[in-house]
Amino acid sequence: MSTAFIFPGQGSQEVGMGQALADAHSVAARTFQEADDALQTSLTRIMWEGPEEELVQTKNAQPAILVHSVAVLRTLGEAVTPILAAGHSLGEFSAHVAAGTLTFSDALQAVRLRGELMFEAGRRRPGTMAAVLGMADDQVREVCSRVSREGAVVVTANLNSQGQVVVSGDVAAVEEAMEALREAGARRVVPLNVSGAFHSPLMAPAQGGLRQALESVKFDRPRFPVVSNVTAAPEDDGDRARELLVEQLTSPVRWAESVDTMVREGVERFLELGPGSVLTGLNRRNARGVPSHALGTAEDLAELGL
Repeated sequence: MSTAFIFPGQGSQEVGMGQALADAHSVAARTFQEADDALQTSLTRIMWEGPEEELVQTKNAQPAILVHSVAVLRTLGEAVTPILAAGHSLGEFSAHVAAGTLTFSDALQAVRLRGELMFEAGRRRPGTMAAVLGMADDQVREVCSRVSREGAVVVTANLNSQGQVVVSGDVAAVEEAMEALREAGARRVVPLNVSGAFHSPLMAPAQGGLRQALESVKFDRPRFPVVSNVTAAPEDDGDRARELLVEQLTSPVRWAESVDTMVREGVERFLELGPGSVLTGLNRRNARGVPSHALGTAEDLAELGL
């Protein structure tokens, strides 16, 4: 069965994540210890004990999700060989670890820095995000374009599925867009608790630092293509992957298109590796009729006989 690995992004973290997996599988336990050693801090303490306010900080949530995803990946071992992989936002780093483009240690350092840079960009120019439900992508784009002006930008940031779009930008612009979207017929518009306007032009100050860091990291040719958030296309060149991970900071996450690409490439099953089941839920719309399974716990793996 042709399989794609998909990896969750920020927002899937929760206190206790991965602890039972580590208790059940020694390879997972070693992965969590490797993360602590690489970052020279007890990330696992934050993951397993909290407090939640510390875990949700961008600099902690991003590496926490990556290490949980890689722990599941390593627990799977050679049981499944995917033909493609993709990750939602920071999950694209997890996908490149799975594909061998990046080492686990290099990816950990990169996403820790990525989180710090994104937080700092949000501190320098405060922004926010909101989820828009029940409205077509083009309609959301039109409202964002109408509301945006110099010094008050709002754009589509996450194109998650048909009828689920996230907008991102300056606080005043997002608030104005939320009202305009409701008036234009959106079923629901929900503000998100985030520290900045991710995947928008407001993240541009974070790009230089991330690019500089990634230029010192070795990017190998992926063993299998990774579908980029930026292009929604399979990418199989390491240098190209490096640049796309930088572009991703200010580009929309074209997730629905990415899943469609994988289905057209022949994927017959999706396995979501890491905490939560957000992407598996989205696949009820994005990949109708294609089995999707969330694998985050020892029980999840056992249910699939893995």
